[in-house]
Amino acid sequence: MEEPGFWDNAEKSAKLVQEAKNLKDTVELYRGLEQEYEDIQVMIEMGYEENDESLIPEIDEMLHEFEEKLEKLRMGTLLSGEYDKCNAILRLNAGAGGTESCDWCSMLYRMYCRWADKMGYKTEVLDFLDGDEAGIKSVTIQINGENAFGYLKSERGVHRLVRISPFNAAGKRQTSFVSCDVMPDIEEDLDVDINPEDLRVDTYRSSGAGGQHINKTSSAVRITHIPTGIVVQCQNERSQFQNKDKAMQMLKAKLYMLKQQENAEKLSDIRGDVKEIGWGNQIRSYVLQPYTMVKDLRTGEETGNVSNVLDGGLDAFISAYLKWLSLGCPDRKAAAED
Repeated sequence: MEEPGFWDNAEKSAKLVQEAKNLKDTVELYRGLEQEYEDIQVMIEMGYEENDESLIPEIDEMLHEFEEKLEKLRMGTLLSGEYDKCNAILRLNAGAGGTESCDWCSMLYRMYCRWADKMGYKTEVLDFLDGDEAGIKSVTIQINGENAFGYLKSERGVHRLVRISPFNAAGKRQTSFVSCDVMPDIEEDLDVDINPEDLRVDTYRSSGAGGQHINKTSSAVRITHIPTGIVVQCQNERSQFQNKDKAMQMLKAKLYMLKQQENAEKLSDIRGDVKEIGWGNQIRSYVLQPYTMVKDLRTGEETGNVSNVLDGGLDAFISAYLKWLSLGCPDRKAAAED
């Protein structure tokens, strides 16, 4: 960074500055953990020497904070994928369940935004479609921050909600489904050959708030790659050309990752673990009635604190998934059949 001409290329220098900051943050976290560990040891020794049981709650609290920070550092060591450090593009689509599923989609949208906020990440809405009566039919957001894709790849698949429906006058319990697809935001120019004849490009008016410009022109762009059925959409930019460029970048990234896979199973993983948003395809269940529980059907990780999860408390599930992935995805058939 001290070399002459370092700032001549603003884009390249900005990336290096960010990389340096991320490395410094990791080192500072490790050194902070070392100091906290020594402090805990000193407190324990003081308690023994003075036979002071009143120090136990304080030591427990210090130990709990230490374990949380250690787990965060350990999670980072499990991110070894080529694009794990990239920003993430996350798309939610309401499935079976009508208005109830649209409401569930809006709950998940809030959950991921809250998680990103807790991580210090920034979110940007790329595409948004309101539900007919309530909630969200579909939404695409970009989550910017180091390792965003590495963490959020654990969320790819169908999420199932069981609760007493607020939209059912009879107060019956209802099951709803929403699919979540996650891909890395690969910024470099990818070597992907796309035949223009394989693309269907549609333009439409943007939805939602956006000032006097956004709803008056057909600036939103939807691109369908006919051979694979992949659909990407963008409406957040002011011009149709900008939205088309962003959509093409997303399409290239998705096709590039598909190209890297050697068999149909890996291909399925990249495109999103499921093809149908409904029964039998869920990766995680969120139960609000008659009991409260969130359970991941791949790893077996579960918790009864549903409100914490829906408020962005996803770290335990992300950590369990990364461990499961590092072990080669061992069979969890028993958990899936539960």
